[in-house]
Amino acid sequence: MTNLFCGRRSAAWLIMSALAAAVPAAYAADAYPCQVLRIVSPYPAGGTTDILARLIGPGLSKGLGVPVIVDNKAGASSNIGTESVVRSQADGCTALLGNNTGIVINRNLYKLKYEPTRDLTAVGLVASTPLLLYVNAEFPAKSVAELVDLLKKSPGKYSYASGGSGSPQHLLGEMIKIQKSVFMVHIPYRGQGPAQQDVLGGTVPIAFETITALTPQLKSPRIRVLATTSAKRDPKLPEVPTMNESGFTDFAFENWYGLFVPSKTPAPVVERLSQELQKVLRSPEVTAKLAELGSRDVSGTPAQAAKFIAKELPQWEAVVKRSGATVD
Repeated sequence: MTNLFCGRRSAAWLIMSALAAAVPAAYAADAYPCQVLRIVSPYPAGGTTDILARLIGPGLSKGLGVPVIVDNKAGASSNIGTESVVRSQADGCTALLGNNTGIVINRNLYKLKYEPTRDLTAVGLVASTPLLLYVNAEFPAKSVAELVDLLKKSPGKYSYASGGSGSPQHLLGEMIKIQKSVFMVHIPYRGQGPAQQDVLGGTVPIAFETITALTPQLKSPRIRVLATTSAKRDPKLPEVPTMNESGFTDFAFENWYGLFVPSKTPAPVVERLSQELQKVLRSPEVTAKLAELGSRDVSGTPAQAAKFIAKELPQWEAVVKRSGATVD
């Protein structure tokens, strides 16, 4: 009887030990170490960054098993929101939906208290999209050539909007001024959403905007698209010429966006977040939405994102120098 009891107790102990060993493994594989994932969008609502953050949020929430909230922290051309993530706990509970402005451009224009490429770790890229040069429908120019003629005839009479000093939208406006020896006044806003609204309303007549953020307005009678910054004409807008076709040189640029966490975030957490991000970006609904918004597929691993960003650093540094842009 004693041997039978001991045998049963030993078997029960083995089963319990096996279950106990399995629990941490399951926890490591399935449970995300946060009650909430906060994605900081360093711009106001309505711009491309905000749109993308809210697009990937539901899928990440489902995959991670925690609520995902988008926190708009605008200001200083995305520096305020970016720095808030740099200074946050490196636990995977706070992420940044950043773009080329905050990650590779601002370091050439501002005296930052942090180094984005050192103090942030790329989880993965989310999207890459060309920009459109567009004007308010009441503006007299019907083409880029007519726009340049107006700027030459009336230096300083016209202005262009951007989401902030140092943004690609700002730099591309400066590139027009440099390449064509014209002058227009730069009006920086606290994000592309407010800038777009003022162009739609006619307060400022000219701007660049990503095709992603401008998609809802492409059929609007309030704007006119003059050109795209893509290397080739966009399939969605086959009638719109590229900037290079419109008399400019080396004028092919895209805005890219990625998910980042503080650099000391544990590698397993980064990897888990990366895997879930890639699942979201491969999902049919998100893939279709990104295509609708004019984005090309740039999804990949953290290592692939880091390699991509390393190539972007010297390219945008050269654009800043060529444009002669300064912080307003």
